[in-house]
Amino acid sequence: MELVLISLTFLVLMALGVPIGTSLGVAAVLTIYGFDLGIQMLGVNFSSGIASFPLLAIPFFVLAGVILQRAGLAATIARFFELLVGRAVGGLSMVAVFTCMFWGALSGSGPATTAAVGLILLDPMIRHGYDRNFSGALIANSADLSIIIPPSIAFIIYGNITNVSVSALFVAGIVPGILTGLATVLVAYLISRKRGYRGLEERAGARDILLALKDSIWAILSPVIILGGIYTGVFTPTEAAVVAVFYSLFVAVFIYRSLTFRDFIHVLVDAAVTSSVIMFIVVFAGIFTWAASVIGIVDMAANAIVSISPNPVVMIVLVNLLLLALGMVLDAISISYLIMPILIPVLAEFGIDPLWYGVIFISALAIGQATPPVGVNLFTAANLIRGDIDGVAREAIPFVIMDVVVLIILSLFPILSLYLPMAAGLYTP
Repeated sequence: MELVLISLTFLVLMALGVPIGTSLGVAAVLTIYGFDLGIQMLGVNFSSGIASFPLLAIPFFVLAGVILQRAGLAATIARFFELLVGRAVGGLSMVAVFTCMFWGALSGSGPATTAAVGLILLDPMIRHGYDRNFSGALIANSADLSIIIPPSIAFIIYGNITNVSVSALFVAGIVPGILTGLATVLVAYLISRKRGYRGLEERAGARDILLALKDSIWAILSPVIILGGIYTGVFTPTEAAVVAVFYSLFVAVFIYRSLTFRDFIHVLVDAAVTSSVIMFIVVFAGIFTWAASVIGIVDMAANAIVSISPNPVVMIVLVNLLLLALGMVLDAISISYLIMPILIPVLAEFGIDPLWYGVIFISALAIGQATPPVGVNLFTAANLIRGDIDGVAREAIPFVIMDVVVLIILSLFPILSLYLPMAAGLYTP
């Protein structure tokens, strides 16, 4: 009966359009109270769900991203790539992908990257003859890289659940993130060549490119400093988040001089709201997971997965299909808290490296950000172009297919994810 109540309550609330975090929390609390599973433990679980040192990195990285967005750094990155590759066939589409890759390394959030880059590049792409739905789909899909390329909020959540080193996860995501970005560039180029999409008319000289590089160097240095410090062991990911905030403030106030005190107040409010939404989901998803564990859902589901096949490859394929399906209706954080407690004993049973699987797991969740009906990046892009999500979703299909191909490659070749952590001394097989 407990299983029926918690599942039915969650599904009904979701069907009624109740936010995911609230649906998880209400379903868990009703089940805990209705079957006397330990309501006195609710407060303990609530506080312990967010009383974690690694999770402190989330609000700091969010704040750093909002500061850099207000400072206008996304525009400087986009301008540099425009001059570098903008005149090529599909040049502006390549600019969009590269800008999303760099901005994703600053924001750690798919919707934030979609909004920041979309506001800058969607109008120029449409003016140069790019289909508006294609432009929106390209940026929405490229923004998926925000949770693969570090620093990534999704990696922080995964590390917190599984006790895997967040530093190692960050470094492990670099090669898969670049590989996914290059695959997206390839699809964008092929579609642009077929449809005749061109780039900018202006021809940039070496001097113009160097000047644009000079203007954008502070933005480019941000992920270098953050990841370089983590890679060399100078600071932890949480400490890196604090460094990112002070670096962002320095750049915004003293270099670009684009952040006033009034702006800073708005920045704090925006960052607080975004962080609160994330932590709200973290807390209630954690309570839901605890309730599911007490009921026995976690053990039942783990045993069911193990019993399907003794072959770990079959297990990984089936779980990836499940993640792709869940990504269509749930956000990455909720999926992490719902699925990972089930998968932890499964990974141990099959002897699968949790660091390597972390990259696979997050890469699969990234695809869900650009798949309907709840693809948050698609909704953000559709709002920016004032279009409907159906048109944007159709144009996103080739990019989603390529993302799945990359996911298969990452699943077949663990060295792509593990080489850098091993080289940095952050991981020992």
